[in-house]
Order: sequence, then structure tokens, then C-alpha cells
Amino acid sequence: MARGIRQLAKETAIYGLSNIIGRFLNWMLVPMYTRVLQNTGEYGVVTNIYAWTALLLVILLYGMETGFFRFINKKEENEPMCIYTTTLYSITFTSILFIASALLFHNPVSNILGYGGHSEYIGMMSCIVAVDAICCIPFAYLRYQNRPVRFAAIKLFNIFLNISLNIFFLVLCPKLNHSHPELVNWFYRPDYGVGYIFVANTFTTAITFLLLTPDMLPAIRAKFDFQRLKKMIRYSAPMLILGIAGIFNQTADKILFPFLFEDKAFADSQLGIYGACFKIAVVMVMFIQAFRYAYEPFIFAKNRDSDNKKSYSEAMKYFFLFSLVIFLGVMFYIDLIKYFVDSTYYPGLNVVPIVMLGELFFGIYYNLSIWYKLTDRTHWGAYFSVAGCVLTVAIIIGFVPHYGFIACAWASFASNLLMMFLSYVIGQKKYPVAYDLHSALIFGILAAICYMAGMFPTIDSMVLRLAYRTVLVILFIGIIFQKELKQQRINKSLN
Repeated sequence: MARGIRQLAKETAIYGLSNIIGRFLNWMLVPMYTRVLQNTGEYGVVTNIYAWTALLLVILLYGMETGFFRFINKKEENEPMCIYTTTLYSITFTSILFIASALLFHNPVSNILGYGGHSEYIGMMSCIVAVDAICCIPFAYLRYQNRPVRFAAIKLFNIFLNISLNIFFLVLCPKLNHSHPELVNWFYRPDYGVGYIFVANTFTTAITFLLLTPDMLPAIRAKFDFQRLKKMIRYSAPMLILGIAGIFNQTADKILFPFLFEDKAFADSQLGIYGACFKIAVVMVMFIQAFRYAYEPFIFAKNRDSDNKKSYSEAMKYFFLFSLVIFLGVMFYIDLIKYFVDSTYYPGLNVVPIVMLGELFFGIYYNLSIWYKLTDRTHWGAYFSVAGCVLTVAIIIGFVPHYGFIACAWASFASNLLMMFLSYVIGQKKYPVAYDLHSALIFGILAAICYMAGMFPTIDSMVLRLAYRTVLVILFIGIIFQKELKQQRINKSLN
């Protein structure tokens, strides 16, 4: 069991290299966006369109990524390449259909979404999300093959490329257009602004596809199995509902926000403020994503072992402890972190602790989801996600017009808390796992005490304030290590 946890930690670290560095570097684009773009409304456009693409990506994958891991790790499965080929062909076919439809109807869709003057935004992002869906399958195959280094290398290269292109279009080109216009005026439009963010993403996605081509070629030579596909779709269909509801829980605020105000300029401006401050909570999100990359293959493979439930409990405990440290770290140093966005976005900083706690609940929910994935009862995941989605939409529609974007943060918080609670209660009846609730309660209370002790006292000097909070973080981490070392000694004496 200990070896399995170490392997999970190792792969989480490697996958997290691309994820954490990538998200951090993309996070570093936020200060540039908030200062280079003309106003908060332009960043609101970015926030809205990327929320739509996140939802569309889940739809275009229709749960097949999880289905791929489930079927390729079955004990009776002796043709893994066939599973890979079948999955890749299916996603490719539906993605091509989506691209054709999106390009055919992008004008009316653009008008509905309020981007009639820039329908090319919708065309570019439709192509991007479809190609991203195809690329998810070879990335999943790399994870199955335990090749995190190649996975991370491709991810990192394309992240650097995307950032470089963003800097080129949004920073370098305007300067060249001012000093040496003859170098750029044949392709650069000074008034295009936010559109160049989507142009950069288009180039990056195309390069990602080319880099993954060698990993897709073996699948082309293998056979496609329609009967397997039907079984995989039956397994994955509830995951589609789960995925749609789940991602909508995370993006509904950014998707619905512009429709809740008559003044679109005001809505885009407020959404831009919310979206930029939401990015500050990305530290929690990227940890959850890095953990997820290693955890999903781990749980399906570990299902064959006799000590699997103990491993799941240990993984949950360490995930929770690391998440608490991340939460305290971000909140205690918010006085410094806030400078990553322009001061015009500061009114949205009050959403950060709410969003981070909501993401913590979502991470716990993801850990709890093993019971319905391993028992092939994925329809339960759909039920939980739909329940959370209904609550999210109800809070957003009911409270956002009156309270603004702070209601969006509370909607995410409440939805993830509900899903976590439902999954735990029902999961303990269907597939009981002895999670260490006693330690979770103790450390949760301790983290809350540290948070209040660090945030509520008024200390005018920033240096003294940060020093005081640093001592609290170190104290919290020290208590964790002390308790864990004591528990390990107890376990060794019992063995």
C-alpha cells in the first residue's frame, strides 16, 4: 500500500509539473491581460468564451476518457490497443461533425451569444475545442502507459508557445506598430485586441495535435471494435451527464452572467472583475487537476489489489491536508498576490476564499467518486452533478441580479458542498471506505482557527502582518508532521 501511495505521489508530482507550471504561467498572463486590454469588459469576453469552451469540451468527450481507463484496465481485457483505437476514432468522428456544424452556423450562434461583430471568435474557439477533445485521448493513453515525462513535455512546450504568442500579439506588436509599423502592419490590427488571445490559442492547439501525431499512429493501424464502443458508450453515457452538470457547476456563473443584465457592457465589465479574481484561486484548482491526472489511473489499477480501500483512505487524507495548506498559504499572502491583477479588479478579491473552499469541496467530491466508478454505478455521479447544477443555477438566477458576482462564488461553494455530502453519505452505503474523519475534523478546525487568527487581527504593517501569518502556516504544517509521524510509529508497533 505504501508503495502505491509513493507511486501516486511521484506521478502526481510529474503530471503536476506540467499542470502547476502551466497554470502558473497562464496565471501570469492575467496581470498582462488586466493591464493591456482596454477595460475589464474585454477580459469579461475572454472569461465568457473560455467558459463555453470548457463546457463544450466535456460534451465532445462524452465521458469516454473515464470509459477508456475503465475498459483498458479490466482484468479480462487483452487488447488495450483496440480500446485506444476505438476511443480515438469515436472522438475524432464526433469532433469533425462538430467543427462542420460550428462553422456552418457560427454567425447565428455569435449573434445569440452577443458576439455578432466578431463571429470569428466563435469559429476559432469551436475548432480549438474540437481538436482539444481529440488530443485528450492520446494524452490519456500516455497516462495509461505511465509516460508522464512525455505528457508533461508536450503540455509544457505548448504552454510556453501559447504564452509567447500572447506576449507577441498583445505586447510586442503594439510597440512595433508604434516604432516600426512597416514590420507588422501587413498582419497586425491595433483594434483587434482580445481577438489575438484566441488567435494564439488556435496556433497552439494545432501544434499540440502535430506533436501528438506519433502517439496516434499506432491506433490507426489497430482495429476498430464497434461492439466494444457500444459497451464503452453505455458505461460513459452517465459520465457525460455527470461531466456536463459538473463543468456547468464550475462555468455556469461565467456563462449565465451576461444574460442576467440588460446592459451587456456592464455585465462584461463585472464578469471581467470576477473572472480575474477567480484566477487567484487557481492554485487550488491546479493541485486538484494534477492529483486527478495520477489518481484516476491509480484507482482503477489499485482496484485489483487487496489493500485498495486503505489506499483510497490514505490518498484522501493527504489530499485534504495539502489542500488546507494551500488555502492558508493563498489567503495569508493575498496582500502580495493581489498585485497580479490591476487595481481596477480589486473589488472582486472578496470572492477568493469562497471560491477556494468551493474547489476544496470539489476535490474531496472527486476523491469520493471512486465508489461509483469502480462499481460501474456511474449514474449516481450524474445524479449528484445534476443536483449540484440545479442548486448552482437557482442561486445564480435568484441572487446575481441583486448581489452581483459574489453570489456566483457562493453558488459554487454551495453546489460543491452538496455534491460532496451526497456522494459521501450514499457511497458509504454502496462501497464503504473507512476515511479518517477524526483527523479531517481536527485539522479542519485547526485550519479554521489559523485562518481567523491570521486574517482578523488588524496589523497595519504589511511586513509584520505577513511575518505573523508565516509563523501560523509553519505552526500548522509542524502540527501535521508531528501527528503523522506519531501515527506512523503507532502503525509500525501494531504491525
